[in-house]
Parts: sequence; C-alpha cells; structure tokens
Amino acid sequence: MQVSETLAEGLKRELKVVIPATDLATRLDAYLDDMKSKVNINGFRPGKVPVSHLKKIHGRQAMAELIGNLINETTAKTIEERKEKPALQPEIDLPEDDAEKVLAGEADLAFTMTYEVLPEFELVDFAKIELERPIVEIADEEVDEQVKQIAESNRPFEAREEGAAAEDGDRVTMHYLGKLDGEPFDGGEDENGQLVLGSGQFIPGFEEQIVGMKIGDKKVIDVTFPEEYGAANLAGRAVTFDIDVKGIEAPGEVSIDDEMATKLGLESLDKLKEIVRGQIESQFGAATRQKVKRALLDKLDEEYSFELPEKLLETEFEGVWKQVEADMQQSGKTFEDEETTEDEAKAEYRKISERRVRLGLVLSEVGEQNKVQVTDEEVQKALFDRVRQFPGQEQQVFEFYKNNEQALASLRAPIYEEKVVDYILELAKVTDKVVSKEELLAQDEDEA
Repeated sequence: MQVSETLAEGLKRELKVVIPATDLATRLDAYLDDMKSKVNINGFRPGKVPVSHLKKIHGRQAMAELIGNLINETTAKTIEERKEKPALQPEIDLPEDDAEKVLAGEADLAFTMTYEVLPEFELVDFAKIELERPIVEIADEEVDEQVKQIAESNRPFEAREEGAAAEDGDRVTMHYLGKLDGEPFDGGEDENGQLVLGSGQFIPGFEEQIVGMKIGDKKVIDVTFPEEYGAANLAGRAVTFDIDVKGIEAPGEVSIDDEMATKLGLESLDKLKEIVRGQIESQFGAATRQKVKRALLDKLDEEYSFELPEKLLETEFEGVWKQVEADMQQSGKTFEDEETTEDEAKAEYRKISERRVRLGLVLSEVGEQNKVQVTDEEVQKALFDRVRQFPGQEQQVFEFYKNNEQALASLRAPIYEEKVVDYILELAKVTDKVVSKEELLAQDEDEA
C-alpha cells in the first residue's frame, strides 16, 4: 500500500492511497477461502468448493465487499499512523472510470481521502480566570409571598345565590367560543372554562366584560389580542367570544396556618415554608449556574481564536439555521418582523455557530486531557428522565435510545459538558456576588 499526501493546507488534508492489484488478488483468494466453508454449492461437499470455482460465481461480489472493507480499514489505519484527529469522517473518492477494472482485478485500487483535522491549541491556565457568581439571598418575605400564592390557588369557592351577578374575585364557569372574522379559531373554545375575575388570566378586556353577568346569561364580547401574542394568526387581531355563563362562585376565606398546610398533605405551616424555600433555592440555583456558566464560556471565547474546520462549522450552522427556520415557520414571524434581513440573520447565526464549535472543541480538549468521564449510571439517569417526559410511550422511547447510538450520545453530550464546566470552575477564581432576583433571572439579550 502506498499513501501520498497531495494537500496539506491549514486544517485540510488530501491523501492518495494505492493498493496494488496483486495485493487485492492475494486478499481476494484469502477472502474466498474463508467464504467456502460458509456457502453451499451443488456438487460440492461443505468446505470443499475450489477457490477458482467460487471466484467464477462470487468473485465480483466478493471483490466489492473486500474493497469496501479495505477502504474502511486503510482509512482508519492511515489516520492512526499519521496521529491525526479528523473533524469529521473522511470523504472517499473512488474514480468510477477505474471501478470495473478494479473489480475485475485488472487495476490497482486507488482512491483519495479528503478530510480536515482538528486544530491544535494550548489550554489556558484556568486558575487565572476570574468570575463572579450571582446569588440571591432568600428573604423570609419571598417565602411568605410564595406561600400566599399557594394559599390563593387553593382558595375555596362557594356557589352564589340564584340571580347573583358576577363580581371581581368570583370564579365563573362558562362556555366560550372565540371567532376570528366570524369563524371559530383553534384553541378558542372551552365548554366548561373557569376564570377568576380580576386574575388577569385571559387577554386584556375579556374579564371586565364578564362582570355583571348572571347564570344563564349569554352575550358576545369584543376583544383584541396583544400584538406580542404567541400565535401569529391572532396577534393584534380583533375577535369575538360567544359567552354562556354556567356557574358563579364567590371566594371563601383563606387562612395561612397549619390547617391549610394539613389540607395540602403536610404536617405544618413550617414544613410548607421549608419546602417552598427549597424550591426557591433550586430555581435560583439553576439560574446562578446558568449565569456563571455563561460567564465562563464568554471568558473562554475571548481566550481562543484558532482556525475552525470548515465542514464542521458548516454542519453546525446548517443545524442551527434549520432550527431558526422551523421556529419562524411555527411562530409565523418573518425577518421583517424581527427588523432584520435573511442575510443579516444568517451572518449573526454563523457567528453563533462559530462560537459553539470553538467552545465545543475547547471543552472537549479539556475533558480529554483531564480524563473527564461520563458514567453509565449518569447516562441511565438521563435516559429515565427523558422517558418520563413521554407518559404512555415509555417503552417505545426507551427502546429508541437503547437501539440508537446517536440518540444515546445526545444524552451523554450535555452531561459531559457540564462535568467539564465543573472541572474548570473548580480551578477558576469564582467570587459570589449578591444580586436581586430580577437581576439573576434577567436573560441576556445576546444569550446563545
């Protein structure tokens, strides 16, 4: 076998590989000799078929299989010997003009390998990275407010006397039917919809027009959906709702005490407050983690500026852009709605793709050099968490991941990334900074 480098430009590599026809013939004979014990041919005992006879019957098919195996083996061996790390699987070019002669054993097997190698770079001293970790100190008032909301959501309601008109605070049960241009629209009907008047659950102007209605009353109300409403076909549109009031209930008294906690299945109000505090800590903890991780990635993005493999970058960009198009199609929004153009949006998302690829390579190198591992138990937990997201389809989802290496890798990748981030944060100089919950939960405009 002869391997010659025909291109070494930046990260791009092109190699020409030649395997002499004589080597192919020797390998084919060995391949057929191994095959003869596995085939049944009339007139011959098992394992006694002459190789020359097998060659007449299965020679072409065997040569095709042999060539496929040889290309795979040679590609892997060549890259291993060169001690290179391809960014993606090498592309193989086997000239069609020579294919027939090669299959017939009349020509050498010559093909070209084209690929890009991963860039080489030095890792920075993570101990020199300085970060602020935003944290929120949870005040008792925050816990009390959450407990109050829980109490309100469990407030008892009692049916009003016959003929009573609905007031603010009442819970009204109604059949409503929304219409756009006189035609019902998706999601605009509920035969037994419940609404607490004054809660702001429905779009502006809806609840106010229910006040004063009585059981059995029917009327048509006019409202306009907000411009920023999620469904593009309804955003900013004037619609009507046919209203039929079925029930009116007055709010009962709420007392925030041990009795209320007991009704929720807890032993005391203190226990409820303990649970609520834990939930708030978990929520703020997740936000803190996201913020400090983002700050770390921003720092790493500033530290590294190496060349990226073009095809790897293009693959990432295609995936990102495909998601952008899907999101826009679902929302019904256009580039004009976002005050941009398609070209400007593509340029922006290409920058995002470059950042993702570069940071991905950095984190991968950190993990490899420091032997960061994802355990089977961690993947198993992630799998069970994913399965629970599909009630009623647990077995199908489990089998899908079990039999799909790529899908399983998609569960492993974020775990690996988080463990590498943890490793770097352990080395970095991280200082806690107390912030308000509004500051902590605010999302950066350029977050990606």
